[in-house]
Amino acid sequence: MGNPGRAYEKTRHNLGALAVAEAATRHGVELMPNTRSKALLAEVKLASEIAALAFPQTYVNNSGQALRGLIRKYPISNPESLLVVHDELDLPPGVVRVKKGGGVAGHNGLKSIVAFFGSSDFVRIRIGIGRPMASGAIVDYVLSVPPSKERELLMVGVARAADAIEEIIVMGVDAAMNRLNVR
Repeated sequence: MGNPGRAYEKTRHNLGALAVAEAATRHGVELMPNTRSKALLAEVKLASEIAALAFPQTYVNNSGQALRGLIRKYPISNPESLLVVHDELDLPPGVVRVKKGGGVAGHNGLKSIVAFFGSSDFVRIRIGIGRPMASGAIVDYVLSVPPSKERELLMVGVARAADAIEEIIVMGVDAAMNRLNVR
């Protein structure tokens, strides 16, 4: 999950998109425009599975619109087959956690996905960004470029989230959660 365009590429809100791009790069593929799904899309083979990696081009708050097109192309019979990678205010910067299902905790991108998917039972890879010091400044915080020291932590989180994408597909959600959520 993230916002398209250069103005957003280094913001906290784009960590999910950076992790998906990192997973694609590791497998020698590039995310390419797919107008039917309103997303940048690539396919990779992990173990015996073909995984579609996508970065919605609809802005975070409308991520579900891209999901609609992706589901037409890649039908999902099991909600756990959908992995959503996103920034998470409730985790310290760079910390990564995997979660099955749950609420949206005020995240408008997750709200959009739940609305279009019809379920909240998908898998989330959450990359911690921490909370802003000033209350009420959430929008400005997630859409700002973090200072270099914090950015280093966040990029470690992006790499761990890319690891999580691979591990979930290859090992399964529960095994990946048991390994990743104890760091």
